[in-house]
Amino acid sequence: MADTHSKEVRSKNMSHIRSTNSKPEETVRKYLFSKGLRYRKNVRRLPGCPDIVLPKYRTVIFVNGCFWHKHDCGRFVWPSSNEEYWHQKISRNIERDAENQKLLTKQGWRVLVIWECQLKKKVAAENLLQLYNDIIH
Repeated sequence: MADTHSKEVRSKNMSHIRSTNSKPEETVRKYLFSKGLRYRKNVRRLPGCPDIVLPKYRTVIFVNGCFWHKHDCGRFVWPSSNEEYWHQKISRNIERDAENQKLLTKQGWRVLVIWECQLKKKVAAENLLQLYNDIIH
């Protein structure tokens, strides 16, 4: 299946994808704040620049997009155009995630990952409660 957008339209669409302060990140941060948890955002001095850092709990949270980090949830589909580029790009993201999680764990951080699909309306409340419980316990 070929891309349904022209190269220019696809480029414009991709340029609007945020690497920080995405809707899923905001959802998680608002929930944690409502539960009384205080955090730091995108701490660059830590490996992988975690999306959310809770120093009091020695916990970092990565809010991963299902496409960019290749989640096995059914939302991920390999692009059919420019396949070699995307395989290299996404495979490198997965390797980098593993490296950063290993480094953080060695430094004494607990690493939690919540996926974009876990924040969809039908399952968000349950998954956010589980994330909260994972943090405080």
